[in-house]
Amino acid sequence: MMNTLYPIFIKPENIQILLVGGGKVAAEKVQFILKNSPTAQITIVATEIKNELLLFMDKNQQKQPFHLQQKQFETIDIENKHLVIAATNNKIVNQQIYEAAKARKVLVNVADTPELCDFYLGSIVTKGDLKIAISTNGKSPTLSKRLREFFEAILPENTNDLISNLNQYRDSLKGNLEEKMKKLNELTMSLLK
Repeated sequence: MMNTLYPIFIKPENIQILLVGGGKVAAEKVQFILKNSPTAQITIVATEIKNELLLFMDKNQQKQPFHLQQKQFETIDIENKHLVIAATNNKIVNQQIYEAAKARKVLVNVADTPELCDFYLGSIVTKGDLKIAISTNGKSPTLSKRLREFFEAILPENTNDLISNLNQYRDSLKGNLEEKMKKLNELTMSLLK
């Protein structure tokens, strides 16, 4: 079977994210999003907030204000949201969140339930402006993690210098798009040797 996922890179500072849940999984999701997008706008709705999430929120409150609503999930919580992540330990509530999001045409991810996901939060490697997303189609997060660790180890710290230099070179090129692409392809081919 082929992985048919289409990877996109979202600007979370331009959208509203709802995360429902206050436990360990919710804390992992918030940390993952903010590690990659420190200015993401996240609203957290949960009946109970575990210490792990509270400590993370306290530690990062000055960098990132969270919108915390300690209450039961209601379908109105999805209004004006663009992405929803369900991370409760209650399958019935997670199913309700999924159905409410789908009814409003809002993208949804139900943690650890691939069949109730419009998108997955894969592993991500970041070196300056370079960002590599890794997906196993929701089947092996452990392999995604190992591949992330591999790429983090082999990509040099000065990868951003290379990107900046290539950007400057691209800006200096003359000619049409096809000629520019040919020159850039010739130059970057040496990276694979």
